[in-house]
Amino acid sequence: MKTTLQSVFTIALLSLGLSVSAQTRYLDDVFPAAYVTSDVTYATNISILPMLQGLPPGPATLKCDIYQPGGVWDSITNRPVIILVHTGSFLPPVLNGQATGSKSDLSIVEQCTRWAKKGYVAVAMDNRLGWNPTSTDQNVRTSTLIQAAYRGIQDAKAMVRYIRMTEATGNPYGIDPNKIVLGGQGTGGYISLGYATLSDESELYLPKFLDFSDPANPIPYVYPPVFGNIDGTDSTYAPIYDSTGTIVGSMPFNIPSNLGYSNDINMVFNLGGALADISWLEAGDVPMVSFHCEKDPYGPIDTGDVIVPTTGDFVVEVMGSRTTQHYTNQYLNNDPFALAGISDVYTTAANVNNGGLEGLYVFKTPAPSTTPNAFGEMEEEQGSPWDWWDNATYDAMFQAVHGAPAGYGGANSLLGNPNMSAANGNLYLDTIQGYLNPRMYEVLDLANHVPIISGINDIEGTLVDLYPNPANNVLNIVSYTVGIENIYIYNTNGQLVLANEVNANQIRLNASTLSKGVYIVDIKSKDTSIKRKLIIE
Repeated sequence: MKTTLQSVFTIALLSLGLSVSAQTRYLDDVFPAAYVTSDVTYATNISILPMLQGLPPGPATLKCDIYQPGGVWDSITNRPVIILVHTGSFLPPVLNGQATGSKSDLSIVEQCTRWAKKGYVAVAMDNRLGWNPTSTDQNVRTSTLIQAAYRGIQDAKAMVRYIRMTEATGNPYGIDPNKIVLGGQGTGGYISLGYATLSDESELYLPKFLDFSDPANPIPYVYPPVFGNIDGTDSTYAPIYDSTGTIVGSMPFNIPSNLGYSNDINMVFNLGGALADISWLEAGDVPMVSFHCEKDPYGPIDTGDVIVPTTGDFVVEVMGSRTTQHYTNQYLNNDPFALAGISDVYTTAANVNNGGLEGLYVFKTPAPSTTPNAFGEMEEEQGSPWDWWDNATYDAMFQAVHGAPAGYGGANSLLGNPNMSAANGNLYLDTIQGYLNPRMYEVLDLANHVPIISGINDIEGTLVDLYPNPANNVLNIVSYTVGIENIYIYNTNGQLVLANEVNANQIRLNASTLSKGVYIVDIKSKDTSIKRKLIIE
């Protein structure tokens, strides 16, 4: 597990006397950067991914990255949490035919960084992968996809329980366990919508989720006594068969984790996902917000079929964002924000194309080009224009995995996202967060959310920054609220090793005279003294 500075400053240094009172926490950027604690283990469970290499299923360590608002700058200890699940078709990047599919996807990092800078704690989580999209047996394709989504829901619940467990055992991330939102991009949207709606094991026995190869004895695609209950909180085992079909033993198939904590969440959102069956959705479910490209070819916005992109084979019928939002509104589940009178520019734009469905943003993407690329392939309708990646790196990986000619993987990846770039992706994220964030603000009742701080000077301290930290030769100190009068640096023995009179909002210090080690920096203004730990390396 490591902690790093995730984003550099993207705003100019504030001049003396500039007021920050117009900024609203949770809606505006109130911190200049976000700190991320990477590769935190939140659970261990059985993965079938080794089967892609001819190996038996086995335990997999599940990881997440936790983004905090300003790291040590923010002393609030009851911050709302947003958990985000990545896309990827339940297969690893490149193997899934995509450049995306992990918690490190650039759009995932950007979204979480933005939320942390607004004052949330954001969590990017991985989940178990693995299914068989290339099987010629439709029952195999459907069953393995449904099972992958089911494991994803279990993993997301383990993630929610883990976050609550951290609050109950010292609260190192400063979270409010009563304000948690779950969202997903692409495949992650299937997980978030399923999480919010799958409430009873009987919902797994609908005809569409049964194998009727033997009509007299239909077999459920997901059998909880083997796959675990819908919360993933029981220990289950799968039978082991010999070559004659005789059961010769058993192996663990679900490992419970973070027991004793609630799975409850306050809200979900999805980008380009779908719901396995509309019967799962009912009155009283949590509010939902959905974003969808009108003509997404692989994740239908209405009720439609999921197909395997490379073969066109049918997998399962699902209910897309427009269908889901229709029933969510019909059941009045979205009233917490639908009745709030939100009327910003993003809401106005959404209402042009959403048919009056509150919580739905429909993207009208440009028509595909009619000119083939250098490899004779045609563009297709866009499904996730908010994503971007390093295409040269992806092309090299695609060559190595698939034995494709140079340039093919990169060109192929652009067929559904021809304008792929950080600038283009961020324009979509501007809209996504511009529409979503005010609705989370209402559902979580953040206007009446009283921050808990740990000291008398902590409000001022949240907007004082030292960077880089660890430092080497140069140290920058910035105050975003009041002028700095003096800087005092002490070693761990309490000896003063550096003093500087400032009378400004920022200073750049020469730290080359300081030996390697840990120091305390005392930043003094007229009425405040803020102390920060500094590491010289």
